[in-house]
Amino acid sequence: MAAGGSGGTPADGSARPIRLGPRSTAALVLVTAVGVVAFGWPLLASANSGLAHSGDAPWLFALLLPLLVAVVVATIADTGLGAKPVAMLGVLAAVGAALRPLGAGTAGLEPMFFLMVLSGRVLGPGFGFVLGSITMFASALLTGGVGPWMPFQMLSMGWFTMGAGLLPGPERLRGRAEVLMLTLYGAVAAFAYGTVMNLQGWTYLLGGASGISFHPGDPLHENLTRFLAYVTATSLGWDLGRALLTVVLTVTLGPTVLKALRRATRRAAFEAPVAFEGPVAFEGPVVPSDGKTLSPPGGSPPGPGDGKLRE
Repeated sequence: MAAGGSGGTPADGSARPIRLGPRSTAALVLVTAVGVVAFGWPLLASANSGLAHSGDAPWLFALLLPLLVAVVVATIADTGLGAKPVAMLGVLAAVGAALRPLGAGTAGLEPMFFLMVLSGRVLGPGFGFVLGSITMFASALLTGGVGPWMPFQMLSMGWFTMGAGLLPGPERLRGRAEVLMLTLYGAVAAFAYGTVMNLQGWTYLLGGASGISFHPGDPLHENLTRFLAYVTATSLGWDLGRALLTVVLTVTLGPTVLKALRRATRRAAFEAPVAFEGPVAFEGPVVPSDGKTLSPPGGSPPGPGDGKLRE
């Protein structure tokens, strides 16, 4: 029996994250580069550019959707997976979108974040990025949260989920050590998500009336200093609530959810495709040293004059 692809199952029976191939890596690098430029260009724009994130969001959204499709296609091409994993992406995105309104955004309490951490861990970085982005898109439609911030939320959540898929694999960390690693990652990434999203809103929400406002055309280090003050003054408490809820849910529900997700991925044929080789050809009778002729291995019917014990 021979196996191909990049999946696999460690000795403990847990499904490994889907690894990145060259095409999926290239697609993720491209979409990440687009995201970095989309978030960061105002810091380098001139004072009279007249541009704002509220104006570039539709263009970013139009560019992001085909890039997400490219990541999915590249991952499938690299791994040889079929349509079932794509269907599972849809199911997990629907569950994540349904979880987001449960916290109603109160004090940053968004339970979908812990599911994204665990799902990214199981699905790997490629499908994890797509899952995070689609989940945020679906939740925006569900909650009426469509606005200039939406494509930036999709990128940020994609990075958040992708990072969980890039952590050391289950063959290195298992059980409590794995849950501890995911808990720490969820806490740090919850703050990182809020910080990255602040970079999007900060450039146009406050105008120039405040000492922590964005000033187009100012030196980069001065704007970054104002940005850190803005994050501390406006969202640090919100990000803390998100991080604490992610930690609590990962510690209490993490082992059970990980087990369920891994069982589901095995049933959805996320494993490497298995191919059975043909039977080994029997080239002739077996003649031991005592001169007796034995039947072929496996109990095959004897041919004329063969397969019988004879003196």
